[in-house]
Amino acid sequence: MKSDYPNRISLQRFSIPIMTDELKPKRPKGIYLLPNLLTTAALFSGFYAIVAAINDRFEAAAIAIFISMLLDGMDGRVARLTNTQSEFGAEYDSLADLISFGLAPALLMYEWSLSSLVQVSSFFGKLGWLAAFVYTAAAALRLARFNTQVGKADKSFFQGLASPAAAAVIASFVWLSVDHQIDGASLVVPAWFMTVLAGFLMVSKFDYHSFKDLDLKEIPFVTALVVVMVFVLVSIDPPKVLFLFFLLYAISGPLSSLIKLRKSRISPPIKDDKE
Repeated sequence: MKSDYPNRISLQRFSIPIMTDELKPKRPKGIYLLPNLLTTAALFSGFYAIVAAINDRFEAAAIAIFISMLLDGMDGRVARLTNTQSEFGAEYDSLADLISFGLAPALLMYEWSLSSLVQVSSFFGKLGWLAAFVYTAAAALRLARFNTQVGKADKSFFQGLASPAAAAVIASFVWLSVDHQIDGASLVVPAWFMTVLAGFLMVSKFDYHSFKDLDLKEIPFVTALVVVMVFVLVSIDPPKVLFLFFLLYAISGPLSSLIKLRKSRISPPIKDDKE
């Protein structure tokens, strides 16, 4: 029987494929190897620092924390250069940072110096491990706040001292003291204040330059010369140079805030043109 509508187009013959979820290209569910491998290496360095500190190998523990810092700085840049960023990598990196820059420096400082407060009294012994806990908790809060501000805050500045920089202050202080054969018990008071202060700086609202706006692909000749001079200075006396550098960086946040506050008080108020 012939159709009453000969000009009707059959949908079966001229069907248009509809893009469904099954036909859409799916992103691979696996994890990217290279950046997460660097994160794992950084985590291993932080774990090794904990083991070394427990076994009274304080210099090796401090060096392991700095190695973890280098690896932590590489994994993010490698992920961006190879376009392999992922939510898994970001969360994994934060957990690794908590071990390497939160727990490892606190345990290193406690085993090297703060544990000697137990010899004074049980009360002072509690103050020792509480200072280490304050630092660890502050590092966890700092990392949690940083994760919530990704994509919102200015990338040129950190709000609060970054946990790797705080860990560098602690590790370089221990490394410098061990290098000069200074016992941790004799420096327990400055060690206690430094641990607590580093923790509070991490959760503070002071602005610290992040150096993320530097273009590493093309830098001026003067900048390259400065980088070379920094490597030369570090190679002369690593613990001393690193401690001075990161201590000045930690102080730069409160200092810049005080300078801005003073300028705002000195500068006269802007008058309205209509008056």
